[in-house]
Amino acid sequence: MMGHQAEKLEKLVASSANKKSKKTRFIAITSGKGGVGKSTISSNLAYVLSKQGLNVGIFDADIGLANLDVMFNVKIKRNILHVLKGEASVSDILIPITRNLILIPGESGDEILKYSDMALFERFMEEAQVLDKLDVMIIDTGAGIGEHIQMFLNAADDVIVVTVPDPAAITDAYATIKTIATLRDDVGVIMNQVKSEKEANAVFSKIKKVADANIGGGLDLRLIGKINTDIKVSSSVKQRALFTVEYPHSKVYGDIEEIAKSIVTKLERNMLVSSSESGLSGLFKRLLKHF
Repeated sequence: MMGHQAEKLEKLVASSANKKSKKTRFIAITSGKGGVGKSTISSNLAYVLSKQGLNVGIFDADIGLANLDVMFNVKIKRNILHVLKGEASVSDILIPITRNLILIPGESGDEILKYSDMALFERFMEEAQVLDKLDVMIIDTGAGIGEHIQMFLNAADDVIVVTVPDPAAITDAYATIKTIATLRDDVGVIMNQVKSEKEANAVFSKIKKVADANIGGGLDLRLIGKINTDIKVSSSVKQRALFTVEYPHSKVYGDIEEIAKSIVTKLERNMLVSSSESGLSGLFKRLLKHF
C-alpha cells in the first residue's frame, strides 16, 4: 500500500516540477554523535552563504532534537508535518532569517507520507514552489546513522560529517562515514574545535588512513575545512545568536567563510547537479525515491 502510494506521489512530484526553477544544491550536514557543533556549523554556514548573495534555505531535519529555532533565536509554532496534514501552508511555516535566508522547520523523514493523501500532497507541491529560487538548501540532520537520517544523506548532493578531535567523537565519525560509504562514494569532513590547521589535518589524516584501509580507495573522503576552538562560539550559542553575526571579524568567521567558498566554487562549476530539481519540492522528490 505504502509503495503504491509512493509511486503515485512520485509521479505527481515529477509532473509538478517547475522547469524554470534554479537547480538547488542540497547539502546534508551530519555527525556521528551529538555535541560536536553540527547545528552551530549548519546555521552559521547558511548565514554566511546568504551573506555572499545566495538564496539559502536551511531545513531542520534533526529529529527529536530540532534546535535551529534556538540557533536563530526564533519561535516555531508549526513545521512541515502540519503542512502535510493540511493544517498549514508552506508559507505559514517558513521563517525568514535574513533577506535571502529561510528556515524550514522540519519533522521526521519517516512521517512524510503518513499524512499525505493525493489532494494534500498536490497542494503542498504547488505551495512549495515559493522555495524554487533557492541556490542552496542546508539539511541539518540528526546525529548517528538511523534509517531516517540515511534517507536524507542519500538524497543530498553533498554530505558533510562534523567531528571534533576527541577519541570517542572520531570513532563515531568514522562509523558514520563507513555507513555513508554504502550509500555514496563521496564524503566531506569538517574538523570542529581544533587548536590549529595542523591539528585538523593530522586528525583527518588518521580518519582517512583507517577509511582507506577498511572501506577501500573508492571513497572520496575530503577535508572541507576546520573551525578553531574559540570562546566566541560557545558564548554566542548561550546568547542564542550566530557567532558569524556577533563576531564578523573573528578568525572563526574566517574559518566558516573558507568552507562557504568551497561550496560556492562547486555551485559555480555545477558539476554534480544533474537534475532540474529545486527547492523544497525537489527535496521531497528525492526523498520519495526511498519509500
